[in-house]
Amino acid sequence: MPSGTAIRPSDVLTTRGGKTVEVLNPDAEGRLVMADAIVSAAEQKADIIIDVATLTGAQLVALGTRVYAVMSNDDGLREEIVTAAKTAGEQAWPMPLPPELRKSLDSDVADISNIGDRNGGMLTAGLFLQEFVPDGVRWAHLDIAGPAFNTGEPHGYTPKGGTGAAVRTLVEWITALAA
Repeated sequence: MPSGTAIRPSDVLTTRGGKTVEVLNPDAEGRLVMADAIVSAAEQKADIIIDVATLTGAQLVALGTRVYAVMSNDDGLREEIVTAAKTAGEQAWPMPLPPELRKSLDSDVADISNIGDRNGGMLTAGLFLQEFVPDGVRWAHLDIAGPAFNTGEPHGYTPKGGTGAAVRTLVEWITALAA
């Protein structure tokens, strides 16, 4: 622990929206911050929330270093983003949020645990985030863990180092939405 105030396994945190989270893995702290960010965006009366993060190592296992995952509570929004990615020259793959995996996030001491079953880890991370999206708000999560940083040779417009993964997609999506 870097300090006496660092989170530990078994801690129970209260998120911005009041939901409690049991910390089973303190290395899965990014999703705790993102949960608060989603609640904050919803407080601003957002109609659509799109979050982008290097959320899981499981994304790398599933899709490699050049393809990012798109998960959503709205099939149409997920398809819009995947289409925008293709138009923008990025590689995005639609991923499901299987309801049967949600049970692995159950906690005996809190509303939800910060991790679920290791199998399908990217999907359970998406299901965790979805818990903080209010009903009626379209939401998508882009897990860019693989393509966010290129450790290999440059390819196409992608340099070595930080890549700006999903930026082109979001610009294309917003442009299409405005049209």
